[in-house]
Amino acid sequence: MTESEAAGENVEAIGEDMDVIEANGGKRSRGEEDGNEELVKRQKVDKSVEEERLEKKVEEEIDGNGEEKGEEEEEEKEEVGPVTLGPKSFGSSVEMFDYFYKFLHFWPPHVKINKYEHMVLLDLLKKGHPEPDKKIGSGIRAFQVQNHPTFKSRCFFLIRDDDSFDDFSFRKCVDNILPLPEDMKAKPDANKLLGGRKGRGGRGRGGRGKRW
Repeated sequence: MTESEAAGENVEAIGEDMDVIEANGGKRSRGEEDGNEELVKRQKVDKSVEEERLEKKVEEEIDGNGEEKGEEEEEEKEEVGPVTLGPKSFGSSVEMFDYFYKFLHFWPPHVKINKYEHMVLLDLLKKGHPEPDKKIGSGIRAFQVQNHPTFKSRCFFLIRDDDSFDDFSFRKCVDNILPLPEDMKAKPDANKLLGGRKGRGGRGRGGRGKRW
């Protein structure tokens, strides 16, 4: 064999080795690509599971907050009727409160209240006062709006058949029939200060106590 023939065989051998290396390298590259694709798929699956778990958790929290909010709104919602007092009907505690509040500040002081409102106020006492028989006593001849002697504010007064008189809180009566919203209720700490004036005629004989 000549030197040129030997050199040719060496070149061919080197070429074959390089083909083998390239082939093997190609196989490794495809294997790595397959592995990467498998890893990406696995990550996508894991991500989907995690996303579903988080979405479910968020939905549960939203539902929970929605139920709590709904309960709070239900509690804050004003009590509804209908309630009938004398010849008049009311659809809610707030409507009832507004009626008496406006009438209290509209009617002139020391003037006998008309027959229509007399029936409404009398039924308010009967249905809303905790001790209506005691408050009504021998019978109510008339209702009036007067300025409270202690607090200098308007208040409903009743005048009995025996000429005794007493004041009462329409707010508490309304709240006792249909509960008012919390911000419209009478303040508990004010009860100690509210005085009821009792007596006969204009002499004002009697003690002081809670206005009911």
